[in-house]
Amino acid sequence: MSRVPLNISSTSDIDPRAKGLIFDLDGTLVDSMNLHLAAWKEVGRKNGFEYPEELFYRLAGTPTRKIVPIVNKELGLLLDVDQTTREKEEAFLRNLHLVMVIKPVVSLAQRYAGILPMAIGTGNTRELTGRILKAAGISELFSVVVTADDVVHHKPHPETFLRCAAMLDVSPGLCQVFEDGDQGLEAAQRAGMIATDVRPFIRGKL
Repeated sequence: MSRVPLNISSTSDIDPRAKGLIFDLDGTLVDSMNLHLAAWKEVGRKNGFEYPEELFYRLAGTPTRKIVPIVNKELGLLLDVDQTTREKEEAFLRNLHLVMVIKPVVSLAQRYAGILPMAIGTGNTRELTGRILKAAGISELFSVVVTADDVVHHKPHPETFLRCAAMLDVSPGLCQVFEDGDQGLEAAQRAGMIATDVRPFIRGKL
C-alpha cells in the first residue's frame, strides 16, 4: 500500500491534485483511541475476558456492532451484540470529556476551511460522532459527515469515502483522505483516492 506522509509544515501538506479533503475521526482528528480501548477493557472486565490491544488496533475504524462478532470468534465468546455495543459506547461516553483534538491535523483542517470542501468519514454511529465533534469543538469545519449509520459496507470497503466524495461533489480521484488506521487507508486506496497516513506525522506530537 502506498502511503503519503503528512507534512503540514510546508505547502506540500495538501496534494496538488486534491479538490476535496476527507478525514477519519478517531485517532486522526481527535485523540480518542485510548478512550475507546479503555472502554473495551472495561467491557472485558465486566464480562470476564481480556480485550487484546493487537485486535483493537487491527480493527480500528470498524463499527462496534461489527467488532463484537469478531471478538466472539477470535476469543471464543458468546457476547450479545446489542448489549455489548451499548456497554462499550456507554463506557466511552463516561470519559468523553477527556477527548482532545490532534492539533497538527485539526490545524490542517482549519487552514483549508472555506478553501476546500471537507468531510468526515468515520466508523462511529451518527450520535456518537456528533457528541465527539461537539466535545472537540470542531463541528463547524465539516460540511459533510458520513458515519456507520449512513452506509451498508464499512471500512476497509470504500463506501464510506465514496459517499463523502459524492456529497462533496468531488471526483474520488481528487479527494485526499487523512487516516490513522490500516482499514481506513485500504478503503481510501480502494476508492481511488489520495491516501494519507497521518501516523508518521503525529507520532510524538500529541
